[in-house]
Amino acid sequence: MIGFKEKMLFTGLAIFFLACILACEKDGPEPTEGFTIEKFSAVAVAKTNAIKTYAHYMPWYETPETNNGKWGIHWTMNTRNPNITDANGKRQIASHFYPLTGPYASSDANIIEYHLLLMKYSGIDGVLIDWYGSSDYNDYGSNRSNSEALIDALEGVGLEYAIVYEDRTIEQVVKNDNYLSRIEAAHTDMSYLEANYFDNRNYIKVNGKPLLLVFGPEEFHQPDEWGEILSVLSTEATFITLNYTSAQTAPHSSGEYIWVDQGSLDNKYANKSQFDVFIGGAYPGFLDFYSEGGWGKGYFIIDHNNGETFKQTLQQAKNANIDYLQLITWNDYGEGTMIEPTEEFGFTLLEMVQQFTEVTYQKTELETIYSLFQLRKQVSSTDDKKRLDQAYYYLVSTQYNKAKQLIDSLKTINSL
Repeated sequence: MIGFKEKMLFTGLAIFFLACILACEKDGPEPTEGFTIEKFSAVAVAKTNAIKTYAHYMPWYETPETNNGKWGIHWTMNTRNPNITDANGKRQIASHFYPLTGPYASSDANIIEYHLLLMKYSGIDGVLIDWYGSSDYNDYGSNRSNSEALIDALEGVGLEYAIVYEDRTIEQVVKNDNYLSRIEAAHTDMSYLEANYFDNRNYIKVNGKPLLLVFGPEEFHQPDEWGEILSVLSTEATFITLNYTSAQTAPHSSGEYIWVDQGSLDNKYANKSQFDVFIGGAYPGFLDFYSEGGWGKGYFIIDHNNGETFKQTLQQAKNANIDYLQLITWNDYGEGTMIEPTEEFGFTLLEMVQQFTEVTYQKTELETIYSLFQLRKQVSSTDDKKRLDQAYYYLVSTQYNKAKQLIDSLKTINSL
């Protein structure tokens, strides 16, 4: 039989151990339970079309959250107000077409992820970024920072990139800084490109040299000028100009690339043998908003023809036996040349790219990536966000079925 003293000793020990347990729970490390992310490196998608396929990318879109409370000019031009919505919640934007995501900021990490994953599963090898230079004048600085947000995400997805230089910016840069000459301003841009981009592992190299396109040229029209501009580079670039403009840059350029206009594509491809490097072009149509948006009279119209124009220009590229193709464009809404998913075309244009690049993926994969984007905006719990991160790592490493399983389970939970 246990006596009184023994009972008191037992009770005291019990209180002591209980106090220790409570103290450990209070002061000890936080519990480590929860979802753990397994990271994977990017794996290239399998495709049988050897043509290197790149999408021309506009990094110039802003929302009030990224632009001091105002929508960026490429959503507004002079006449549109995206704060005005219709009965379906569709915003008023400066375009005849409407992105499936709604108007967005180019720096939005979720938009960038969505765009790059769509490209990957369409067989697109990378992006050609429309680049407004190293100056912070006007919106050039935000365009550059948006470009670099995109660049920071590219290698993780397994995509390449190169720069399409807008030399037209030089005129405004020099007007804003009277101490700079036109050539000095261009030198600054070239030095920035070399210091910040050319050595990146996923920067596109052609013939062992970094690829550099110029949209034009628009400002410098003499070969001697380009010889002086490019001389600042310690590594020679493979320099490419717009179709029919290489006489303004030769012998300092290596070739030309096609752009959308009313000229004959067959005639442009007929000239490709004249150049060391030639980049073809495919586009879905052209329908600018410049007249309606108060940005001039507008240019011309190339009927989209329910996607048939894109299918035809892709076929012409395949028939031309080229090494490189530029898709014109990923997201120029002002000119109506976008191939990213829109309310008007859905995923149809990217399905055509999939058929061109000859990947095994179809619309289903593109829809799953869109679901990932929607969930990014919707989920709030830490574990669910981690599950979406895990789905991203599955997608970049082409473990699609695992990604879809995770995304579908979260769609069910969140009633998406």
